[in-house]
Amino acid sequence: MLESQLMPYIIRPMKYEDIPQVAQIDREAFPGEWVFRSQAAYKQDLDNPSIRYMVACKEKHVPEPKGQALEKPPWFKRLFSYERRLNIQEYIVGFSGFWMMTGEAHIIAIGVRNDYRQLGVGEGLLILTIELAQISNANIVTLEVRASNKIAQELYKKYRFQVVGRRLRYYSSDGEDAIIMSTDNITSVPFQASFQQLKEDYAQRHREILARVC
Repeated sequence: MLESQLMPYIIRPMKYEDIPQVAQIDREAFPGEWVFRSQAAYKQDLDNPSIRYMVACKEKHVPEPKGQALEKPPWFKRLFSYERRLNIQEYIVGFSGFWMMTGEAHIIAIGVRNDYRQLGVGEGLLILTIELAQISNANIVTLEVRASNKIAQELYKKYRFQVVGRRLRYYSSDGEDAIIMSTDNITSVPFQASFQQLKEDYAQRHREILARVC
């Protein structure tokens, strides 16, 4: 495991300046499908109050170019951490998004960079997505997942998603079927009890991931 993968993560709402990195992850995580979510499409989504996106990110220290020392800014700019912002930027490793319909939060995608999979990032994004769905007064959460993506299906089942249908030849890149999955009522006592326990277990296993619901 790379040392950079062990650094703390923050999960927060997506901003306009995140779009290029999110589009890059989209192309990497969903090859053949990314053309339906261009940078322009993401900007439109962020302008839509019915759609919410979250990103998992970390601070990435960017070294100064060799032999090209940056000119030191005036003291009043240094006072507001201008110099620090020149050399540190956020590196986005994953994202999730959903849109709200009547009483339903439909997950658009949960994508993680290839080098950061199996590290708990996707699960953290799923937890935040469900919490945001609750805040948005959704009753159920639904999604589509590739029929061959057994790892993702097992994660969703862990969070009480059930298979409710199948979309034949749903993915245009290769004609693969999509499995439709849905939760029971996320405001119900059984769901809430299970969800709270799963969140506590996750927090114990992944103290390096800080989730912010805004």
